[in-house]
Amino acid sequence: MHMMRIVGKMVATQFRLRLQRHDMNPYKLYLVTDDQQDLETLKFVVEQAIAGGVTMVQVREKHGDVRAFIERAQAVKSILSGSGVPLIINDRVDVALAVDADGLHLGQSDMPAALARKLIGPDKILGLSIETEQQLQEADSLPIDYIGLSAIFATPTKTNLKKHWGYEGIQMALETTKLPIVGIGGINESNIPQLTETGIHGLALVSAICHAEDPKQATQDLLSLMGE
Repeated sequence: MHMMRIVGKMVATQFRLRLQRHDMNPYKLYLVTDDQQDLETLKFVVEQAIAGGVTMVQVREKHGDVRAFIERAQAVKSILSGSGVPLIINDRVDVALAVDADGLHLGQSDMPAALARKLIGPDKILGLSIETEQQLQEADSLPIDYIGLSAIFATPTKTNLKKHWGYEGIQMALETTKLPIVGIGGINESNIPQLTETGIHGLALVSAICHAEDPKQATQDLLSLMGE
């Protein structure tokens, strides 16, 4: 267990060093796709979001079958090719491996992070959702690259959570972990400026981009609210 913690810290450190060398923050504006949108809409949204400046894309599929997930992930990967924007797969290690994604994001009920790291290797991005203070305290001992702090505020897509972190929770999290933190849940145009002021590393959004009439303009507007 002690050796696994050492390896986990080394992997996360190597990833952060790679980002520092390239002066990158891929977490800043993190698009999570909407699995209710059809394939053509998904492709349109991602194309426009990339044009608008989104910095990371996670393909999230909770209701479709594996083949459909792979098809959608491959479509997004083709769009991201050459953009420098990482492709992250939600939950499914097999899909991440099948499409050779840049990374994987796990929930607390998914495969343990240590096992996922063994499967995807040391060079892929690995994120983990954090929903409680105990999970937060354990995060630095895991072989992960960033945490998804969930949920920041109440949201219709995350109805089973006991905790909403809010602004004070973000500050506590920043003081607790050395890992980059991405906030998700209930984030919109009205609270982005104050969230950015906390020093959080990134914000993940679904509907603000996916459901916008003009996803490119929406992305640009969000970045403007974040001080870009």
